[in-house]
Amino acid sequence: MKDVNNIQTFYFVGIGGIGMSALARYFKRMGKTVFGYDKTPSTLTTTLISEGISIGFIDAVSEIPTILNPENSLIVYTPAIPKQNKILQHFQSVGFELIKRAALLGEITKNTLCLAVAGTHGKTTTSAILGHLLAECDMPVTAFLGGIVENYNSNFIYKGHEITVVEADEFDRSFMQLRPDIACVTSMDADHLDIYGDASAIEDAFQDFTALLPKKDNLLFKKGLPLQGNTVGILESADFEAQHIRIENGSYIFDLKTPTVTLKELQFNLPGHHNLFNAITALGMAILAGSPTDCLPKALLSFKGVQRRFSYKIKRDDLVLIDDYAHHPTEINALYQAVSEMYPNDEKLIVFQPHLFSRTRDFAEDFAKSLAQFDQVVLLDIYPAREEPIAGITAEWLLEMIASENKQIVTKEALSTLMKASSCKIQLLVGAGDIGAEVQTITNTLTNEA
Repeated sequence: MKDVNNIQTFYFVGIGGIGMSALARYFKRMGKTVFGYDKTPSTLTTTLISEGISIGFIDAVSEIPTILNPENSLIVYTPAIPKQNKILQHFQSVGFELIKRAALLGEITKNTLCLAVAGTHGKTTTSAILGHLLAECDMPVTAFLGGIVENYNSNFIYKGHEITVVEADEFDRSFMQLRPDIACVTSMDADHLDIYGDASAIEDAFQDFTALLPKKDNLLFKKGLPLQGNTVGILESADFEAQHIRIENGSYIFDLKTPTVTLKELQFNLPGHHNLFNAITALGMAILAGSPTDCLPKALLSFKGVQRRFSYKIKRDDLVLIDDYAHHPTEINALYQAVSEMYPNDEKLIVFQPHLFSRTRDFAEDFAKSLAQFDQVVLLDIYPAREEPIAGITAEWLLEMIASENKQIVTKEALSTLMKASSCKIQLLVGAGDIGAEVQTITNTLTNEA
């Protein structure tokens, strides 16, 4: 392919995607001309337009800017774009060079110190913490993130381009396009079985990814995974280990033992052992990347979190509303652990929107068990994303499996009323579909601002 440094114009098909928009911001920052198409306007596309990126929302060849030509333009797309997309078909038919998002990320990062965050859960939070730590320690880092980081109100951090932080996405084996120098694997749970077929194929893919590293000591991974490198653990013996953990005023205070140094009395403000694990992993990667350790405690303390990752929308003595992106049973279990640790004596309601028919089918029993831990369970219809319906796989089918007395299915229109009537003090809005679009309306209703 062409050298991306010599290309002046970029067109992103699906620019409103969280990964695509970070790349668009990068090239805009590099002084390139950036255009894009997306199916529908969103908060993210509105922000991109305000940053000087031209975006269209009509899938028609007539909408393509005339400035584009095959000689000095690159067309970027994701597997989420349907093959019948007219704009994509046009570019394919008239000789433009097309590249997947993951391959472009590989091209950008190959001449940098590439820090790659892999795992079926925790990628976005871990990479966001890592990018923030390096930026706060004045390291020359560019971070491409899969979520909006509260500290920056962006999915893109830029403090230089000698170091890159990227999410190594296992979906579609995209992470094999990267050339990581330092990496982590946070988890290897079965997921994306529509792509992989079974759990062993996923495990094989992660092992292939870690084999890309120049040396095994540059890998951090959750203790117990069948990998070679440095282990990460909480309250268990590991190479990078959180010790003496306690909770003060809703924050974790802990010591971090590493092979080279021990950092004392660190404070981290995100709840849940899963987030604490993410923080330890990010700290370990920052140390491996050469970050000075004296700046890390202050940098960790100042991290505010990622939108839709245990995001407090209401935090009162009588009512707590939390918004979270969790869409896998392991993630829902992690959520339950976090809220139970912070609010052990309060009743908890979960509103869950299942994401993908295939994922709902493949993990139905595990979803049922993880959801049944909550005092009140409310399901929305399954969000299809890229899939067609599967016969018999419905929210009603999943609801039947949940061993709970207090469970029901509700429409999005009736959700605010139901939540306002609930006696549960702790309420969670959970899922990776369009449930996020309902959060502000529900927040307003619950705080009587509707």
